[in-house]
Order: sequence, then C-alpha cells, then structure tokens
Amino acid sequence: MEYRKALRDVQDGKVKPFYICYGTEAFFMNEFIERLATALVEPEHREMAIVRFATNEQTIDEIVDEAETMPFLVPSKLILVRDSVLFAAGRDSSKLEHRPERLMNYMSEPLDSSVLVFLVQHEKLDERKKLVKYAKDKDAVIAFSPMPAEEIIQWLARRAEKQGRRIEPGAAEELLKRVGSEMSTLAAEIDKLCLHAGTEGTVTAEAVASLVPASTEQSVFKLTEEIAALRTENALALYYDLLKQREEPIKLTALLVRQFRNMLFVKELDKQGYTPQQMASQLGLHPYAAKITAEQAKRFSFERLAAVLARLAELDYEMKTGRVEKTLGLELFLLRTGSEGGA
Repeated sequence: MEYRKALRDVQDGKVKPFYICYGTEAFFMNEFIERLATALVEPEHREMAIVRFATNEQTIDEIVDEAETMPFLVPSKLILVRDSVLFAAGRDSSKLEHRPERLMNYMSEPLDSSVLVFLVQHEKLDERKKLVKYAKDKDAVIAFSPMPAEEIIQWLARRAEKQGRRIEPGAAEELLKRVGSEMSTLAAEIDKLCLHAGTEGTVTAEAVASLVPASTEQSVFKLTEEIAALRTENALALYYDLLKQREEPIKLTALLVRQFRNMLFVKELDKQGYTPQQMASQLGLHPYAAKITAEQAKRFSFERLAAVLARLAELDYEMKTGRVEKTLGLELFLLRTGSEGGA
C-alpha cells in the first residue's frame, strides 16, 4: 500500500488491525504513526493507550499477549513494535526465541480494540516469509521510500499551500541544494520560510538564500560542483566560508573523498546501464543525492576521478601526519584540481 493512501484511509476512519511499515524514510513513517495515534487515542490517554516493544528486546509471545489483552480505561490501544527480526530481510541477530506462528494466528483473528504496527526500518522486507506474504495479502504493508527530487519539490509546495503560502519552483530547488533531502529538516525550514513570508505570501529563492544556512554536506556538494565546472574562485570562496564556520579541513577532505568516490561508482554503474533509482539503492544514497552526483560525474573522466581520489588520499595522510598544514593543504588541492579541469 502507498503511504498516502494509508493516510487517507486513517483520516476516513478505515483503520486496519495491523500494519507492517517498512522503508528508510523515517519522517513519513513517523507522520503515519502520529496520524494513527490521533485517530485512535485521545491526547490525555496516550500514556496508557500507546505501548512500545522491540523484537530484539521482547519475544513475539509478549507482544501478542499485549495485543490480546483488552485496553484498560481506554477504548483502543496502539502497539508499536520496532522490528529487525520478523519481517526484515537479512540475518537474524536476535538472541531471543520468536514463534512467528503465534503472530500469524493472531493476525488471522486480531482483536478489534488493538492496532498492532510493526516498524521495519529496512529498505526491503523478506518476501520469502509467510508473515510478509500474509500481510501483503491483507493489504497491510506500507512502503516508506525516499522521494525523488521532483516529488520533494511538489511536497514542499503542498506543505506551503496548507499554510496559505506558495513557494517559487526556484526557491524549492534552492532549499534542496542548501539542506539536502532529509525530510524533517526540510519540513522545519519550509515552515520557518512560510512564517517569514506572512499570510498569503510567497517563499522566494532570495528568502531561502538569506534565511537558510547550507549544511556542511551540501556545501561539499556545491564545492565539488564548482571544481567540476572549473570555477576555482567560487570553490575557494566556498572553502573560506566553511573555514569561517569552523569546519575542520580533515572532515571536509573526508566528505570530498566520499563524494568523488560516489562519482566514480556512479560512472561505473551508468556504464552498466543502471537507472538513477538503482544507483541510489546500490550506493545507499537518497535519489536526489544520486542525481546530483551523476550530473557532477559527467564532467570527469574515469582517469581524472581516480587521480583526484589518489591525491585526496595522499592529502589526508599528509594532514594527519603533520607533513602539511591542514588549511593550506586543502586550499592547494582545490587550486590544483580546479586548474586541471575534468578531462
């Protein structure tokens, strides 16, 4: 089930007795849980009506016992279970003995007054497991996957619209460039910008530039972009700004290593015919980050990327052994790499 449909169903009072929520987008998973809690539990009863478990700490017998117990002084209860054992793909590292058949029996005849939600923060479920197949047959599995950049921009526009504001497309793109694709950060920043815009106001790119500081990681994205575009002066100006923010050159070097390594991987995956979504999955990146990395990688050959990575490895060693002054060492790297271009 797509999570937006699940949200609509909850708003319409169509609540299932159990859900399996999986994926890496924690912001939307938490949003769904909050909607469920609002629909099921009065604010003053939350402490009694919301029960939390984890399958690496409690057995499935304990969890099902709770689900089969009538709620006390409240009409219904919400049972939240952090799971990395029963539904997730991968090796079971839990030392507890679980009986999946007990949960299967409960799911076939759930208690009306309990809503049981398993939270699986893994990219995939284990499709071979009977529990997963059964939950899918009941349309109780909800995927929470990272949004592509285009959908994030639409989501930002909808969030602004709900607050009686609008956001320029350029402003949404600038916001993504500055803070990245972490949804909770984006939500906080767009809410702040809407407040600044005022009733029926417009969030502009200028407002984003003046009110939203770029994260270190996003600044390194920009730094790499400036190097790739041979804008050495811009790259140095950005580096000096990072130094003013007391960013450590060794940390910046490590982030540059990661970005150039990802560019090399993206070029190789592109050569093998991978789609941007598949690249993101392979590299453990958000689709937006994979898209930006692929655009940057086009400006470099395989040989140049390998040479830059070798130089960064050498710089990292020299910094850590005191052979070069850290600030000067990274500055010289930027000058040299920018002047040589990407061919």
